[in-house]
Amino acid sequence: MAKYRVTQTRSKIGSTQRQKLTLEALGLHKINQTKEHEGTPQVLGMINKVKHLISFEEIK
Repeated sequence: MAKYRVTQTRSKIGSTQRQKLTLEALGLHKINQTKEHEGTPQVLGMINKVKHLISFEEIK
């Protein structure tokens, strides 16, 4: 399964509560914080919900 490196690039101020909780579930609390996750369907769905606040790349 692929791994993804997820980095928060924008502030969560002004986002909905659901988007804020999704960022927390991804382990992102501050701007420029980076976490690595497995490419499960659940994680890919979370990435899709907050893709305007993060940048992500696939790691080989």
